[in-house]
Amino acid sequence: MNEWMNNPAMKNIDPIKLELIKMAAAQTSGKSGSELAPIMLALITNANKKGIRFSQEEITLILEILKEGKSPEEREQIDRTVNMTKSVLNKKKV
Repeated sequence: MNEWMNNPAMKNIDPIKLELIKMAAAQTSGKSGSELAPIMLALITNANKKGIRFSQEEITLILEILKEGKSPEEREQIDRTVNMTKSVLNKKKV
């Protein structure tokens, strides 16, 4: 677990965001693909409420972290759920 902390991209992330990512990683440990999306959405929503915005690159990195150790089916399920969430969020912006 936590091998993702050694990812070079993690060194460039704001310490406050890194703390949020660590909390999400702890909450997702051992969860299935379908259980990860609500945690991810909550992470981003709570960060937004605090004025913290994740870039698209940071979100991609977080998703890769969440997918570590998951089966191909779970990875696909995470991707589908994220895409559905994105489309819902995009509709709210309009």
